[in-house]
Amino acid sequence: MPLMPAPNLAGQEGPGASLPGTQPPATPWPELHLVAAARPNLPKLAALWHALARDAGPFCRPVLLHTGQHHDAAMFHAHLADLGLPVPEIALDISGGGHAELTGRTMMACEALWRSRRPALVVVAGDVDGTLAAALAARKLGLPVAHLEAGLRCGDRDMPEEINRRAVDAISDLLWAPDHATAARLLAEGHAAASVRAVGNSMIDTLLARLPAARARALPSGLQAGGYGVLTLHRPANVDHPAALAGLLAAVERAARLLPLAWPLHPRTARRMDEFGLAMPAGITRLPPLGYLDFLSLLSRARLVATDSGGVQEEAAGLDVPCLTLRPSTERPVTLESGANRLVAPAALPDAMAEVLAGHWPASRPIPLWDDAVGARMVAHLREVLAPAVALAPAAQVAA
Repeated sequence: MPLMPAPNLAGQEGPGASLPGTQPPATPWPELHLVAAARPNLPKLAALWHALARDAGPFCRPVLLHTGQHHDAAMFHAHLADLGLPVPEIALDISGGGHAELTGRTMMACEALWRSRRPALVVVAGDVDGTLAAALAARKLGLPVAHLEAGLRCGDRDMPEEINRRAVDAISDLLWAPDHATAARLLAEGHAAASVRAVGNSMIDTLLARLPAARARALPSGLQAGGYGVLTLHRPANVDHPAALAGLLAAVERAARLLPLAWPLHPRTARRMDEFGLAMPAGITRLPPLGYLDFLSLLSRARLVATDSGGVQEEAAGLDVPCLTLRPSTERPVTLESGANRLVAPAALPDAMAEVLAGHWPASRPIPLWDDAVGARMVAHLREVLAPAVALAPAAQVAA
């Protein structure tokens, strides 16, 4: 499905129609903008970034664009070096506010940028608010969009991420699914076969590339490989309501009597515990938010993990670490089918942990396409659709 070159709208009026410092360096290749809004986007985009860097016949110039949704060192910048990514060439510095405000302000900033500096295609990853904003802004300007991690569905229409991912899929030109079943779902929803590609899980591509470096790192003081579990919590349904969070913490304290737990505390969860006057449970090693390699080191040597994070479910499956997901549903059912993951009600966490520790957890089955070639598959799809557009583009537009 070759894409026609995007029309040049740089001269049109609009908010921020020209931004200082947004002109690209001279290059014979059209730009490909990789949009990173939040920390979970970075490992996904890293697989594509490094595959493009390895590609023997360049056909585009990748540019990392940071919207600013996650913007401090712990939640974003510390991860760049761990992933071998450069400092983003473009930073929009849009952060804070509720869902609608953040989405709207990010759309405005993306529009202003892309009116003066138009890429050949925009890649968005995942399902955070900045992902939706960038996809909307790009398509309204006539720019093609690729959605990395397309097709995920949990069925919970009250979850902001579920709304975002469905909306992004609806308007994207290229849909990169993490497995065959997810690609089939997109086709069943009516997306064109030429748009959908089962490329695999980019998180696993990045994990496999960075695992040796992660395992070379020391564990936090007091932790021994196989002698602890990992806990992560940040979903609003689990942490934004006093009764729900208090009940979950009580279950965590009971679970920690069976196995000590290491908990890298998300800033959102830390704020809610302070607001609600809730104390850290006994048996917990509290850790600050960790960089990518430090967290991968921690997870890879854990006995198990209890989490409400989608990305951690994937990483645990890739590492064959038993994963107990503290949610009623998951957008990654392939992890359940493989035996790597189980859905657990918070109150049932101690019993679920006891099962794992008793050995009632068989080794998980490998998931097809969750390998080290995901980035290469995305590059191959991009080459199919962009190379013809580059050949058709006016010389001035290609060299702009």
